[in-house]
Amino acid sequence: MNKIQSRIRQHKIKLVVITLVLIAYYFCLPNPLFKTPTATVITSSNNTLLGAKIAIDGQWRFPHNDSIPEKFKQSVLLFEDAYFYRHPGFNPISICKAFSQNLRSGSIKRGGSTLTQQVIRLARKGQPRTYFEKLKEIILATRLELSTSKDNILALYSSNAPFGGNVIGLDAASWRYFNRSPYNLSWAESATLAVLPNAPSLIYPGKNQKRLLTKRNRLLKKLLQNNVIDSLTYRLSIAEQLPQKPYPLPEITPHLLQKIAQTHHGKRLKTTINIQLQEHINYLVKTHYNQLSENEIFNAAVLVLDVKSRKILAYVGNTPTHMLHQKDVDIIDKPRSTGSILKPFLYAAMLDAGDILPNTLVADVPTQFGNYNPKNFSNDYDGAITASRALSRSLNVPAVRMLQEFGLDKFYHYLSALHLKDLKYNANHYGLSLILGGAESNLWDLCKSYAALSSTLNHFSETSGRYYTNEFCDPIFIEDTSINFGEIIAEKPLFDAASVYLTYESLKEVNRPEGDESWEFFDGSKQIAWKTGTSFGFRDAWAIGTTKDYVVGVWVGNADGEGRPGLVGIETAAPILFDVFDLLPNSEWFSKPFDEMQEIKVCKLSGYRASQFCDTTEDTFVQTSGLKTKPCPFHKLIHLDKTETHQVNSSCESIDNITHKSWFVLPPLMAHFYKTKNPFYKPLPKFRIDCLQDNAVSMEFIYPKENNSIFLPKEFDGKTNDLVLKIAHSKPELTVFWYLDATFMGSTKDIHEFSMIPKPGNHTITVVDEFGNEAKRHITISE
Repeated sequence: MNKIQSRIRQHKIKLVVITLVLIAYYFCLPNPLFKTPTATVITSSNNTLLGAKIAIDGQWRFPHNDSIPEKFKQSVLLFEDAYFYRHPGFNPISICKAFSQNLRSGSIKRGGSTLTQQVIRLARKGQPRTYFEKLKEIILATRLELSTSKDNILALYSSNAPFGGNVIGLDAASWRYFNRSPYNLSWAESATLAVLPNAPSLIYPGKNQKRLLTKRNRLLKKLLQNNVIDSLTYRLSIAEQLPQKPYPLPEITPHLLQKIAQTHHGKRLKTTINIQLQEHINYLVKTHYNQLSENEIFNAAVLVLDVKSRKILAYVGNTPTHMLHQKDVDIIDKPRSTGSILKPFLYAAMLDAGDILPNTLVADVPTQFGNYNPKNFSNDYDGAITASRALSRSLNVPAVRMLQEFGLDKFYHYLSALHLKDLKYNANHYGLSLILGGAESNLWDLCKSYAALSSTLNHFSETSGRYYTNEFCDPIFIEDTSINFGEIIAEKPLFDAASVYLTYESLKEVNRPEGDESWEFFDGSKQIAWKTGTSFGFRDAWAIGTTKDYVVGVWVGNADGEGRPGLVGIETAAPILFDVFDLLPNSEWFSKPFDEMQEIKVCKLSGYRASQFCDTTEDTFVQTSGLKTKPCPFHKLIHLDKTETHQVNSSCESIDNITHKSWFVLPPLMAHFYKTKNPFYKPLPKFRIDCLQDNAVSMEFIYPKENNSIFLPKEFDGKTNDLVLKIAHSKPELTVFWYLDATFMGSTKDIHEFSMIPKPGNHTITVVDEFGNEAKRHITISE
């Protein structure tokens, strides 16, 4: 012990120096070794390259790849460092030979560097090639050998070696020079890449082809002599052509690449994209773009989601248009006017709240709310229509009236729960136009919302009548991530399963695009719940559809917001939607959520719960919340004579001779339009002339609406056109008297239409029937 202590005291300085040297040696290797920026690279779910965004220093340098293709590995070892797996980081024999040759020539002609030393030199880029620098490389190379495996050193070399121009690393070189993965290269192609880093500034595809060919063939000869390849492979390899110029990298999902680069810049990510589906949809969008551009419609976007996993299977952010038409803009997450695409959410909300049943009759008549005067796309009215049919036909007036009845704030609450990020203002800011495109949303949020509804149904069926807490979550596009749907609970997250199912049953009946109208008659046809939308001014066309397994969303329009005639959802977006669904596997229809439904008797004519006066009923499964809806208000018991042609009462007929009958009666304005579409609608019979009648009658203006501003055009001869006034009366046989500003103008009977030419200015139109019932309209005649 004393001897050891004595020796330590004697060699204290040496031990300190050795210790410091060992510490310096331990910490001399930078970590990480390479700090250069890398490109953002994305691949499909099966690892096919989708696209790459160049590194910020302008180099095509892919992120580090731990694996190396065997062909390239064999080629580069034989060409650069045959003793790679046997030396400690440097090769003394090669160094001595290089030193001797350099002395004879009087300059540095040969380096004698191993692959490990070359990795160090690449990491220490820009250092002069001197003997002192070579010594540093040797020290750092031995340290690198001690810190990692040989295979990892080889991977570092292949990921950072220069391959000519601005191409760095094997992966980038393989795609730039051969347009495919390095794992799919031939022996000749692998040999070509193996020799390039030796003199990347002198030889690369397109430059010094003869020298490159000589080097490649010399390496192939070595591979043959070392029994790495056989003679047939050798002959075929030397016959292969050299690449002449770099290929552009794939641009299969350029807009998804943009999106990923914002948060994962310089990373390599495996996405959820299905490469075959993506390429087919790219082709579809290009085909439709060629047709749409003839009408100066230049942009479109498509998003495809897997309902069960919420993975994005295809992402087309825009058409292959020109820079002039903003082809680089990713439309998928950009706010656009929603048109009618929110109507299914209102229908589901009213079902969920128990305000309607699926086939409840709603009014479809000319309507005005203050200065807001919604119109149907066809400028036609049905008078009364089932809520389900109003949704499948996307009628505007019933939707606005339903929103007004349901409550704007109440509906806004439902929309807020969908997490639509572009719904930035309060409910009053949007008003009733909210349901017709007064708000903005984007394809991403809308598709995720439809996917959430579909998933709610799926999970309800899978869990025997329960829900998940986190249905309304964002889709995912990175393969190694998954959705956490939260906990299983008994309470609905937003809409109950029955309301969603009944909404989808209505959307399944939406009229399909031209050429696909008879879809329901074909075996194997896809059952799809889908909806279109068209914004005001024909600026945005939408189509979103869902099956049990997939959601497809399509937007068509111009990125700059320019409207075009014919830019409507059914004509431009829906054809793309169904072309995409044709690429997807068939899905079974959603299971009926019986646990959230009850079978009740429903009035067949009105769709309401059957009242005691409904003479035609049917048993129908409805949402449980629908049990609180009111009974049918349109059937009433009336009293007829024995011929059933006139109404009577006890004032003119004995009770024994009175027939009691249920009658379907709509309010006058609804009846006026309803009977034009329903020829079997029977108005109430008139009272027999000898009966005392109940004077309770009703009448409503059809035209004009309250506070209308009206312009009366003139003919070519200068004559001003008449203003034609029109009312609906519950008893049209009564005489109606017309007044303009308290001045009697005339009377009508049976058909209550009246023409007049008021002077410019403000006027009051008054109508009075012979029972004294009165209605007024205030209008302005403009010049």
